[in-house]
Amino acid sequence: MFSPKQRSTLQAAARTIVPHAYLNRSDASDLAALVEERLRTAPPHVQKDIALVLTLLGNVVVGALVARTLTPFAQLDDAARAEAFARWGRSRIPVARTAYQAIRRLVLSTHYGTPDGLSDMGVRPPLHTRAPELAWEGPAEGDATRDAEAVERSPNRRIVPRANPQPRPVPLGITLGSTLTGDVRLTADVVIVGSGAGGSVAAAHLAEAGREVILLEEGEYVPPDELNEIESELMPRLFADQCYRATDDAAFSILQGATVGGGTTVNWMVMLRTPDHVLEEWGRRFGLTDFSPARMAPIFDRIEREVHARPVPDDAHSPANRVILDGANKLGWRASASLINAKGCVRAGTCSLGCRYEAKQGTLQTYLPRAFAKGARLFTDTGVSRVEVIERDTGNGAMPRKRVHATVRDRITGAPRATLTVDAPLVILAGGAVGTPSILQRSGFAGGAVGQFLRLHPTSVVFGVYNRELYPFAGAPLSATCDHFNQRDDRGYGFWIQIPGLQPALASAATPGFGAAHRERMKKIRNCAPLITLVRDGSDVERSSGSVTVDKSGRVKLRYRLGPRDTANMRAALAAGARLHLANGAAEIMTLHDTPVLIRSERDLAQLETVSMAPNDLSMFSAHVNGTCRMGTNPAISGATPDGQRRGVRGLYVFDGSLLPTGLGVNPQETIMGIVTVLTERLLAH
Repeated sequence: MFSPKQRSTLQAAARTIVPHAYLNRSDASDLAALVEERLRTAPPHVQKDIALVLTLLGNVVVGALVARTLTPFAQLDDAARAEAFARWGRSRIPVARTAYQAIRRLVLSTHYGTPDGLSDMGVRPPLHTRAPELAWEGPAEGDATRDAEAVERSPNRRIVPRANPQPRPVPLGITLGSTLTGDVRLTADVVIVGSGAGGSVAAAHLAEAGREVILLEEGEYVPPDELNEIESELMPRLFADQCYRATDDAAFSILQGATVGGGTTVNWMVMLRTPDHVLEEWGRRFGLTDFSPARMAPIFDRIEREVHARPVPDDAHSPANRVILDGANKLGWRASASLINAKGCVRAGTCSLGCRYEAKQGTLQTYLPRAFAKGARLFTDTGVSRVEVIERDTGNGAMPRKRVHATVRDRITGAPRATLTVDAPLVILAGGAVGTPSILQRSGFAGGAVGQFLRLHPTSVVFGVYNRELYPFAGAPLSATCDHFNQRDDRGYGFWIQIPGLQPALASAATPGFGAAHRERMKKIRNCAPLITLVRDGSDVERSSGSVTVDKSGRVKLRYRLGPRDTANMRAALAAGARLHLANGAAEIMTLHDTPVLIRSERDLAQLETVSMAPNDLSMFSAHVNGTCRMGTNPAISGATPDGQRRGVRGLYVFDGSLLPTGLGVNPQETIMGIVTVLTERLLAH
């Protein structure tokens, strides 16, 4: 994959970033070989980007400009190489910081996904292989939704998760792409692209109304017995671009589900309703008067029943989530237990790796079975390239027929194995705020606001280090939410704070630095509470913060920049997260700036007012990707009508997070389900 010079540079980089991996060996090729092997099945654009990074890092001229040395990177001694690499991270040349972060995160996440890396961090084995060892893992006594079939009691009366779910047949209604041996042509009443929060809800309602429904899902179906809670194996299988998705400058890592059930299979289960002030803003700015708080309240009631959403019981919170509840109480801030869509939760902490215990009530457990029971069919590993209108639209009567073109790919190599073509008068795009605008652009249905107004709910982490074990790898994630600052600024925008389910490799990539200093931070992580600060972006009104575009080569490109007002909200969010930690007695608090801001007292917070927020100076990510085909009445700033239909293409609808006209200020799962419920019922009524 790499040239000899690139491979030599990679070996030198690996030795610099994780030197302790080579304390007992002289050959620096081991970790580098693991990185290269990992990249062999990565998307082609990722392979190309990393090859370019290694070329830049090994170039003498670039090295002189960035790192102030004329010696090739691979030929520097250990100390000089570490200093040169640090200069790449501190450089004011944006591409240098991008290259630094790309290779740093790749090497770290590879190492900390290995048994040696996990052992070094003190990570326990997966819960399904052992009895619970902590008070905040295993089923909670106060959880009234516990499912007797999901647990068994050992002789000492401790609750132990069922260890080995039996392999079972693929659910009736799902056709694995790997079983197709040739090209397939089908017809249906409705084709739905995507099986997440939007596509599955639409499929259930349409199938129950008697429509013949076919769903096309780009990701694979991963059965419960294969959800082994091993991050390095499951993240590439469950996430878009094998979990390499990022903005073009690598400033934001993008975590989007790409499997049957979409984001509902890998999310942290929290169910939060669209705030009333957001719905009112939609009516005022976008003409979306049918989504008023009064109209949506009974819809949300119904959805919460359908996905078994319940408040997390008081005895079920992990110590990390108690940081939010206890700290907010001391500070007089608003915080509460979250509603989560779970039934018999065993608090394994690995929700982002799918739920082996089938406790999470995502669409694979709720809406898709309803659709399959009424004859809907779903094809996995099937990526849609474009939609073609094959009938003239007379403007009267039936919608013109369309043809959906898809490619079935081998789940291991990614190579094409067959084509799948479906003709239908009604096509619903629910491929997410990256997939949907990409399909529209490839189909010739771009223009207007398609691909614009990308919203990410920019997210960073404030780590609090305590003098006791909090073990953030276990426990129900996001079991508490602090929304005290949701309307912080004069436009009703702000931030909220939660505690995620931490995964070791992702945590290592997000944690600043490299070498010995980074290792010391990772060895303390068992005593950390990782507060995530999520900003409702878009306070810079009608400014398109980001975009999703398809270039001439077919590559999807994501661009995003924080606006000034959103940046101010992020600074305030980091300070609020630090105050929660201070209120709980944290020994030290650390931001994810490349040179971390360290806080031990209230007076240290002043640093956050001036520290750089430039791309790649602060690690940020997003699991809430919305807004690239907004609905509204004004074609100049919205890509879809208030009914979700793409303007100018009758019978082509968008039913996913792309529709959301603004950031929400809450996790979007329930909003998407609610909006799609309304739009599908409206579609059926016409």
